[in-house]
Amino acid sequence: MYAFLIAAHSFFRWLVLISLLFAIYRAYHGWLTNKIFTPLENSIRNFASAITNIQFLIGLWLYFKSPIVDYFWDNFQNAVHERDSRFFGIEHITMMFIAVALINTGSGLVKRRLTDKSKFKTIAIWFSVGTIIIFLSIPWQFSPFTRRPYLRSYQTNGTIVSSFSQTPVPRANQTFPAQ
Repeated sequence: MYAFLIAAHSFFRWLVLISLLFAIYRAYHGWLTNKIFTPLENSIRNFASAITNIQFLIGLWLYFKSPIVDYFWDNFQNAVHERDSRFFGIEHITMMFIAVALINTGSGLVKRRLTDKSKFKTIAIWFSVGTIIIFLSIPWQFSPFTRRPYLRSYQTNGTIVSSFSQTPVPRANQTFPAQ
C-alpha cells in the first residue's frame, strides 16, 4: 500500500502543478485583459481545486502510512533535529495544509465575486500564493530541505525505487541516522 501511495502522490504532484499553473495563467490573462469569466474559466478553477484536494487526501493517507513519519513521532526528541525526518514529519504537511487552505479559500471566494475582473483577480492572487507555498514545500531534487526524485514508480518487489535516479527509499524496518 505504501509503495502505491508514494507512486500516486508523486504522479498527482504533476497534475496539481500543471492544473494550478494553467488556472493561474488563465486568471492573470483574464484579469489583465478584462476577459469574460466563462463557464470554462469556472471549470478550470474547479478542476485545479479538485485535483489539489485529491492530492492532499493522498498525501494525508500517505502521512499516516509513512515509515518516515512513524520514525519522526516515535523518536521525536532526536528526529526533530534530523532534516529529512522533520521535513516529512511536520514541515511538509503543515505547509501543504496551508497551501490547500489558501487555494480552497480562493476558489470559494470566486463564487461570491460579482464582476468578472474580480473573479479572475481572486483566482490569480489566492492560487498564486498557494502554488508558491506548494513549490517551496515539494521535496525537489534541488531542494535545500530534503531531496526526492521527480517521479516515483510503483514496484511490487517490496522496494520503492525512483524512476530517474534509481535511489532506494528507506523502508519501515530501516533507521534514519542523524544528518
